[in-house]
Amino acid sequence: MMTVALLGTGLLGRAIAERLQATHHTVIAYNRTAARALPLQASGVTVVTVPEQAVVQADVVLLVLADAAAIRAILLAPAVEKHLRGKSIVQMGTIAPDESITIQREVDRIGGTYCEAPVLGSLVEAKAGALQIMVGGTEEQFARWDPFFRSLSHEPRLIGPVGTAAALKLALNQLIAAEISAFALSLALAQRSRVPIDTFMTILRESALFAPSFGKKLPRLLKRDYHNPNFSTRNLLKDAELFLAEATKQQLVVDSLEGIVSLLRKTIRQGLGEVDYSAISDIINPLR
Repeated sequence: MMTVALLGTGLLGRAIAERLQATHHTVIAYNRTAARALPLQASGVTVVTVPEQAVVQADVVLLVLADAAAIRAILLAPAVEKHLRGKSIVQMGTIAPDESITIQREVDRIGGTYCEAPVLGSLVEAKAGALQIMVGGTEEQFARWDPFFRSLSHEPRLIGPVGTAAALKLALNQLIAAEISAFALSLALAQRSRVPIDTFMTILRESALFAPSFGKKLPRLLKRDYHNPNFSTRNLLKDAELFLAEATKQQLVVDSLEGIVSLLRKTIRQGLGEVDYSAISDIINPLR
């Protein structure tokens, strides 16, 4: 079992911390807004007020931070950076491939080691140890950390060098944005055309068009209730914008995603940034 410095206790970070503690690792957690980390103490997690207190004690430093800017502000701050020599850093958030490669180089320069391990899955999967972990790093790093990853995942996968797992995570999260916007639009037309929703969903479920997320999000869309999110609108917009920048750099045609990004921005302007991302349905299908 390992001592884990977990930096970042947002929705996913808290669930990962609880899972690691429950599987007999020692977790020391830090969050920039300290009050958000305090509930973890009830699970046996140690909560500290400055990140270096966690890093100095850790076998592995786990980053579950919002973006690359947050990683730089916390991990590469002078007070923390001086403790990174000989430390292993595992980056689990969603950032751009180039950002991940740059952070790897800076950690290498300091004398630490770095790999990326973004995840697919939400709070339910995190608490059950059923996340899909995609590792960007060396075969040696993957072999070393495989037992640790299996505390969170049934089958972690080595994707390739640093940057490849970050790109794969963006590709998958782009599908989240595409699926919810397409489903909300189709559902809205069915509703306004007085098609029975049960009929719509039965035919959809029996077809190759069905995605499990449609069934999961349907109650939210019908009730227009987006509270208690597993993944917020603001985080989905951040990931969609990262994908948009990367795809543009790769000379892909991104017109469809540009429309979805516009809808997500409108959703946030309506005050729905911190709720479940399915709130995009309120923009696609406004009340009348």
